[in-house]
Amino acid sequence: MRTGRAITILAGLVLTAVTATACGEEGQSGTEAPDPAAEGQGCAPVAGQQLVMLEDDQGLQLAENIVAAVNQDAATPELVAALDAVSATLDMPALVELKRAVDIDRQTAPAAAAAFATSSGLADGIGGGGSGRIVVGTADFSESQILAELYQIALEAAGFEVDVQTVGNRELYEPALERGEVQVMPEYLGTLTEFLNAKVNGADPELLASNDPAATLTALRDLGEQVGLAFGEPAEAATQNGFAVTQEFATEHGVSTLSQLAENCAGAQTILGGPPECPQRPFCQAGLEDVYGLSFGPFSSLDAGGPLTKEALRTGQISVGLVFTSDVDLAPA
Repeated sequence: MRTGRAITILAGLVLTAVTATACGEEGQSGTEAPDPAAEGQGCAPVAGQQLVMLEDDQGLQLAENIVAAVNQDAATPELVAALDAVSATLDMPALVELKRAVDIDRQTAPAAAAAFATSSGLADGIGGGGSGRIVVGTADFSESQILAELYQIALEAAGFEVDVQTVGNRELYEPALERGEVQVMPEYLGTLTEFLNAKVNGADPELLASNDPAATLTALRDLGEQVGLAFGEPAEAATQNGFAVTQEFATEHGVSTLSQLAENCAGAQTILGGPPECPQRPFCQAGLEDVYGLSFGPFSSLDAGGPLTKEALRTGQISVGLVFTSDVDLAPA
């Protein structure tokens, strides 16, 4: 989740979207009651089974190619080469199918990663030479867990002993990565670039990430040198934050973009759901407020694009939910 400045979206990403809901009922006198959304009161949740993605038409999100972040002291050529082998296998279709295996088919992340490694020949050609124990960290959502398992497979093929540990959100695991308590972490180009940008250059620095993966990687590596981190080559696959609504909500309010959501549904009845850190994250609630002028009522603390958020949308507990653009469970609005 990143800064609240408008950036053109990296093409080819699967976008996810925001939900909002029905406002106003027919009055008993036979005249239509005022629409609260028209008065800036927002839109209450609308339940429904099909979730849809709203287009990020003003470019809130950045290039978010998957990249391995590595403690600089652990970044041997053998280790980085193994991580780069994972990136070389990961395009968007591969990432979506991996997530389908876990999120829809209910395979475990280790099982899905092992099957993919076999079918893709991930470990083929990885040279040995690695030694010692490596801790690979994972955030608490399925995509990060899958990536950590793929890193483990590649690193073990290179000769390392590997443990995978869940280490929480970026505010917790990035310092642990700097200290060497965790040696490897799956990350995202734009998000981590702006996280380190603020850490190195202070609050509200000039934006360094962009929709250009190569330029963003250059900026990320420059920042990493200042905090003791190194990075592998980014994958073709990329995952951005997105915002989802139910199809019923999208139809009722005529919204297919975040700009339309802001125009029709800004206000206190619109309930945003997502991970606990979303209100402070510049590519979550703060970015929606800055770039789109959206305002919300109470925030619902759930998970990062996971089953809690999607169930809250389907059951009408939230209007809008943070999801990920590689989510296999969503359709465009």
